Amino acid sequence: MQQVLTVEDDAAIRRGIVDALRFEGYAAFEAATGDAGMELATSRSFDLLLLDVVLPGRSGLEILQSVRAIRPTQPAILLTARGEERDRVEGLRLGADDYVVKPFSVRELLARVEAVLRRSPERPREVSEVQVPSGTVDLDRREIRYVDGSRGELSEKEVELLRYLSAHSGRAISRDELLQRVWQLNPRGLATRTIDMHITRLREKLRDDPAAPRTVLTVRGKGYMFAEAELGT
Repeated sequence: MQQVLTVEDDAAIRRGIVDALRFEGYAAFEAATGDAGMELATSRSFDLLLLDVVLPGRSGLEILQSVRAIRPTQPAILLTARGEERDRVEGLRLGADDYVVKPFSVRELLARVEAVLRRSPERPREVSEVQVPSGTVDLDRREIRYVDGSRGELSEKEVELLRYLSAHSGRAISRDELLQRVWQLNPRGLATRTIDMHITRLREKLRDDPAAPRTVLTVRGKGYMFAEAELGT
């Protein structure tokens, strides 16, 4: 059963959300203040956070930022007041998956919850070491130990990119998702070659043939996918 935490200070709205989530089969948890929400969100793991932006104590954006520091891929939806565009932009920059503007219908909220959870089908595993055909990558040390005995270094962003890809191995990840999750940027309307440039450099350091990559694969029309190294390769 997927677990959803709702942090909302309006009791009527919070109760409506929690009741709807439980009716749909989710395990629903709730908090009425920013401080209580912060404690819950950072002390235990949830499949999704529903965060009101304006809360007593800590704001929803503060909660999101703190949780992202602990769990960079934590799915979250912001609940914002009409016209608070600045809050929505800031929330998306911090990595929120979506936002819902008040007043909203329960049907709309549930549709967005389902969509975000569908994009995050399983909780990513923590990765500190990655096996690739050319050797072993120690993500904590930002170091590649090649099978021929030599060593190489990765940049901090290359490590973050490889960590995210390998944590979701076997799943095609779009450029928009990488911009949002790894670079913490809102991909909407953003035209950039940053992802492709970093993938090219990462392949070079992994000694992954760009003409026929075995580790970081290009999935046409979808993005990139990390392929687990096979034993004996």
